[in-house]
Amino acid sequence: MSQSLNSRSTPLTRRRFFAAFALATLTAPFLAGCPAGTTTDAASPSAMASTDAGGAGSPSADVKKIKAGLVTDTGGVNDRSFNQMAYEGLQKAEKDFGTEIKFQESKANADYVSNLSRFAQNKYDIVFAVGFKMQDAVKEVAPRFPDVKFVIIDGDAPDLPNCASYKFLEEQGSFLVGALAGLMTKTNVVGFVGGEQMPLIAKFESGYKAGVQTTNSKAEVKVGYANAFNDPQKGQELAISQMNAKADIIYHAAGETGVGVIKAVEAKGAGFYAIGVDKDQDAEAKGRVLTSMVKRVDVAVYEAIKGTATGNFKTGMTTVGLKEEGVGLSPMEFTKQDVPADAMAKIEELKKAIIAGTLVPPATPEQLAEFKPPAGK
Repeated sequence: MSQSLNSRSTPLTRRRFFAAFALATLTAPFLAGCPAGTTTDAASPSAMASTDAGGAGSPSADVKKIKAGLVTDTGGVNDRSFNQMAYEGLQKAEKDFGTEIKFQESKANADYVSNLSRFAQNKYDIVFAVGFKMQDAVKEVAPRFPDVKFVIIDGDAPDLPNCASYKFLEEQGSFLVGALAGLMTKTNVVGFVGGEQMPLIAKFESGYKAGVQTTNSKAEVKVGYANAFNDPQKGQELAISQMNAKADIIYHAAGETGVGVIKAVEAKGAGFYAIGVDKDQDAEAKGRVLTSMVKRVDVAVYEAIKGTATGNFKTGMTTVGLKEEGVGLSPMEFTKQDVPADAMAKIEELKKAIIAGTLVPPATPEQLAEFKPPAGK
């Protein structure tokens, strides 16, 4: 790895991001809509460890019953990815703390300010903005409601005592799935489908490409963008195009659009794999989703609610990665048997190097251009 990458500063992190919340969820060998808030079919996060907060709807004496609102991006709470993970954190807080929860799905970017404001005007204690596109809306709304907590996921929060942000080192988890794809491809061609071209998705693409390069210098990465996070049909078309160009493994960072990628791979059948993102998407097409790069947005939402309910709301930015178990690979329940033991051992080796800081995956195209796979990897 080049000196410039190794010397890149590490963001301030909150150690042990999970605490007691979700340690049991990632135990794989290599780390593993409406304003009324009506319930949806979204399942709660699987295998979550219990907390000390008491049973469903029965908060302990030191946990205040609060109101929490969540504003999604255009994908909605049933995108089976990023927004759904956030909503599952809300549901977990409802169960553990008796939190009153509601959500509002944004149909367009112009909805952000009004959606955030509506929750604040209705005396919600904490309001979540799910997605970096809402950072300007949070900066506009938060100063007007100093008694309401605002939390943005993946974006920058204003420097105010009622604001916080959670960010993730997506390039780290993406590096691992790329390394796995490089080891597993039979054609030496793999794919990447992004939602929109932006700095956030560049972290996924850059990390993935570096991982592929590290374990398979002969592999080529096909890249396509849907220009939308809520267009499964476009995702399907891009995946089909990449498979026609010999890609046999395709990683998506595209929200609901990625559901189309998974469907296309499932239709293609044996010999082809998709790689899911944000949520554990392995069950979306059992045996055809090699793994998922899980991003624990649900934990961020839950921990922020818990902090608010206990009077310990943490302001500022929290950045988490593999070390804090904020990102990682899914347990591979349906595909683990397909992966050779030496390949899994290699992923574990790379994960340890990232956690130790001796391997720094690139997060931008510029860093990717300077990236050199570590010797012996």
